[in-house]
Amino acid sequence: MEAPLISFVRSVRLNQVIDTKTPPETEKAGLLDKYFHLTVRGSTLGREIRGGLVTFFAMAYILILNPIILSGTDSTGAYLGGGDEPNLAAISAGTALVAGIMTILMGAVANFPIGLAAGLGLNSMVAFTIVQLPGMTWADGMGIIVLEGIVIVLLVVTGLREAIFRAVPMYLRTAISVGIGMFITLVGLVNAGMVRTGGGTPLTFGVEGSVSTLPMAIFVIGLFVTAILMVRKVKGAILIGIISSTVLAVIVEAVGKLGVSGEDNPGGWNLSVPSISGSPIQLPSFATLGEFSITGPFQKLGVIAVVVLTFSVLLADFFDTMGTMVAVATEGDLLDEDGNPEGTSRILLVDSVGAIAGGMGGVSSNTAFVESSTGVADGGRTGLTSIVTGVAFFLATFLSPIVALVPNEAAAPALVAVGFLMMQQVPDINWNKLTTGIPAFLTIVMMPFGYSMTVGIGVGFIAHVVLQAATGNAKKVHPLLWLVAILFVVYFLMGPIQSALA
Repeated sequence: MEAPLISFVRSVRLNQVIDTKTPPETEKAGLLDKYFHLTVRGSTLGREIRGGLVTFFAMAYILILNPIILSGTDSTGAYLGGGDEPNLAAISAGTALVAGIMTILMGAVANFPIGLAAGLGLNSMVAFTIVQLPGMTWADGMGIIVLEGIVIVLLVVTGLREAIFRAVPMYLRTAISVGIGMFITLVGLVNAGMVRTGGGTPLTFGVEGSVSTLPMAIFVIGLFVTAILMVRKVKGAILIGIISSTVLAVIVEAVGKLGVSGEDNPGGWNLSVPSISGSPIQLPSFATLGEFSITGPFQKLGVIAVVVLTFSVLLADFFDTMGTMVAVATEGDLLDEDGNPEGTSRILLVDSVGAIAGGMGGVSSNTAFVESSTGVADGGRTGLTSIVTGVAFFLATFLSPIVALVPNEAAAPALVAVGFLMMQQVPDINWNKLTTGIPAFLTIVMMPFGYSMTVGIGVGFIAHVVLQAATGNAKKVHPLLWLVAILFVVYFLMGPIQSALA
């Protein structure tokens, strides 16, 4: 039996050989066409550029959110990137730099239209859990991320990560894609202020049931502009929607001076103010780069605690990418005859390296963003889309004032539009068969209600295994799914486990 590493390398080479075959009519195509297979995938250079820009604008909020999430102090009272106050500029620049590198790598190596950046759930885990443990610093927290990335890379190289992915039934993959559509729709509605924490209810619509602020009105206008353009089949509908909403937002802010939303300013913008002031170019600071320590966590927490923390981060990172990959591939019709995304092994490898790069860059694990589906919905089909997105991230290190012009209210309509597109897969699930319908339902609803793709996937996996076993079909469940279901049980019990080890 050949070694797993040799088998992996051969499979990658075989995939490359298969992927580079082009029909006779494209033999004389340009270099870009030959390398990225534009004609084969029914795309053009213009569509790839447009799709890449749409993906970037849909993801650009991470350049604002990541610095905010990582802006607190660690258990020693220190800030990430050094200094006596939060170093937001350095965190934003580092976030953009690592995202640019990894997204370009995804396009060049895997030829797949997915953008990578700091994962929201993962950075929250680092900021609010890991670095708050006694003695833990930001460098130690990023060291945990690097360790997690190394483990995931090993799982990819040995073929285990792809084997787990291929073991997942098709109906669960479809449910994951639909659930992600629901999840990003909720994210968009929350970002736009249309869904808020309720007074006496868990959630409420708008402000006391009304669209009572100008930013909310701009979201509504942007949503209908996007929907009308989609109905009329206008190319670039999503990007046009983002740009038109942003222009309107800039005008409204220039006249009304709304500012940032808060308790004393409920009518302001959510997070980013679309205001033009000062120079649009700023020299970046990369103070977070290299702020990680692999040995520190072991010295301060011990081996067992480090293993538990690494495992919890790994599970959160492991399956989010799987769901994103399926959602993007389905949206772009990039699935093979077995329902797997083209070049799965290379996609997973680049994504796994993103965790290491994010930790070493001091900006948390980089992972595939489901918002990439917005660019695919707008025409992106190849890795050239990712390269355009990556270049835009590079430029964002210098042009952060321009990136900040796009408020959440202007980007949110794109997320809602893509959520609708993903919901169209619902008929592909056999709802009359309860052993598939129930796990699919739980997968879909737990993503938005649990506000986590990982939670939805985990609940769906556990439900699938339990119901198959309860109906006498335990032997039909792939052994890897049994393993993953057990690991998810451990993941959901991580709180009590950590408390017992404390």
